[in-house]
Amino acid sequence: MLRLMLFRHTKSDWPAGVADRERPLAPRGRKAAPIMGSYMVSTGLTPSQVLVSPARRTLETWAAACDAWASPPVTTYEEAIYEAAPEMLLDVIRRRGNGSPLMLVGHNPGLESLTARLVSSADRARLPVKFPTGGLAVIDLPAESWAAVTAGSGTLERFVTPRGVAEED
Repeated sequence: MLRLMLFRHTKSDWPAGVADRERPLAPRGRKAAPIMGSYMVSTGLTPSQVLVSPARRTLETWAAACDAWASPPVTTYEEAIYEAAPEMLLDVIRRRGNGSPLMLVGHNPGLESLTARLVSSADRARLPVKFPTGGLAVIDLPAESWAAVTAGSGTLERFVTPRGVAEED
């Protein structure tokens, strides 16, 4: 059994004249990322490998989330995650996945579409209508290797958001 965690960057800002790739986190995003990192640590959702989009907002999200870890997981910055369609994200997972749990830190609409593609039809009903910023989908996959992961085979173990985590505290 493999575990995949899909973590969308937290709330980003839209400064005038800044290219999409260089958009920083908004104040709300800077507050939410450590909340999610602490949640991951406290619930045992520590990945063995993390693949992160090189966009500024994902880099800032991941750096702030890692503050909760005594020793951050192995992290690779993966160009192919930025603005990727779900097929490309699945290809990245199959090619670059090494160990489990594996985490991708990326963007919508790719993460939302990939989550819906990987989980069973019954679990799709448990997904939110949109994959909000800072959202974390945890998917268990009945496969021996990342190369063997197939669509529709996963079980949605949980889906959490910074707001939901803050409300639990």
